[in-house]
Amino acid sequence: MTDFPTYPSGLRLAGRKVVVVGGGHVAQRRIPGLIAAGADVHVVSPEVTPAIEGLVGSGEITWIQRDFEDGDLTGAWYVIAATADAEVNARVTEVSESLHTFCVRSDDAHASSAWTPAVGRHGAVTVAVLGDRREYRDSRRTAAVRDKILEGLQSGELDTGTSKPAPGVVLIGGGPGDPNLITVAGRKALMEADVVVADRLAPRELLGDLSPDVELVDVAKLPRGRSAQQEEINRIIVERALAGKRVARYKGGDNFVFGRGYEEIIACQAAGVPVTVIPGISSPIAVPGIAGIPVTHRGVTHEFTVISGHLPPGHPESLVEWEGVAKLRGTVVLMMGVENAPAIAATLVEKGRDASTPVAVVCDGTMPTERTVLSTLGSLAEDLVKHQVNPPAIIVIGEVVRVAHPDL
Repeated sequence: MTDFPTYPSGLRLAGRKVVVVGGGHVAQRRIPGLIAAGADVHVVSPEVTPAIEGLVGSGEITWIQRDFEDGDLTGAWYVIAATADAEVNARVTEVSESLHTFCVRSDDAHASSAWTPAVGRHGAVTVAVLGDRREYRDSRRTAAVRDKILEGLQSGELDTGTSKPAPGVVLIGGGPGDPNLITVAGRKALMEADVVVADRLAPRELLGDLSPDVELVDVAKLPRGRSAQQEEINRIIVERALAGKRVARYKGGDNFVFGRGYEEIIACQAAGVPVTVIPGISSPIAVPGIAGIPVTHRGVTHEFTVISGHLPPGHPESLVEWEGVAKLRGTVVLMMGVENAPAIAATLVEKGRDASTPVAVVCDGTMPTERTVLSTLGSLAEDLVKHQVNPPAIIVIGEVVRVAHPDL
């Protein structure tokens, strides 16, 4: 085949038959993108990987469970030859050529009539990078170029010239604190905002990346200190949105895990303000995980319970049934519970949980100052004082702590 440069084109495959010959890991990598494009995917192979079989079971693709036959390509708009047999791939390519159907051959780019680019997406923009697939390590180079472009788009450094999002409110869950743990969508929305209404626990480093013309509103809630009232927060986000601004309500963790996010949704809806939600990585799962403690473990626990510890047991406004919690055998994760942890631990022991139950207190989770204090329900009150534990901290109660720390 004469060497000419490729002619890039975007295929619109929705509802059109695409045949993938082969059911191994190459096929497994290609099929999800075809499904996302709406293609009618037919896989021809005697065997497939478990992941592909799962797509068959969910009805997302069709599996012809046998060796390839020429007639399998009838009506196909696009073909991928991805078997481990070069002769089969060559035959698939030959039949595709006779049908004037473009074919990607995984084992021999030179013999293909089409090449698969390194693809990435950012909003409505699709980035596809093609190099010379016949060169050694070309696929790594094109993937690196794609990633650099996407990084520029996501950070806002690469201006696409698109218009700014419409006025309204977006609730952004910033994750547990490390700025690298915010979602791609969350960071993008933050950088597109005209006004950022930020909590104290939202990843603070990212605020330094905001444009100088962005209004920053500090609504920090300090434990036993200054605290912005929720009604005032609601007023600010609604007022700015009605003034034609794109408002980012920037929170730590996730919007709806003790984040009072739905109160802000209700306020926006009542004022007729468009509002969207970008979930965040939730601290009660992420922080123990990063500290090396699983909240569940096979053979140890079948459940984990996340509880707000901002009110002690017996408080007239508490909604927690502590006697029921004490009877659970699984993991209990406390948020906002440092101040009331001694009372909570004592109540759990009083109601039946063993005093030797291990406890891990992860302080400043995901941050440079992160540390883990190990204790038990019986000695937690003493250890909190001994190790000078202050908020924020996630408290994990249960045998999963001993899984991570067998000597405890």
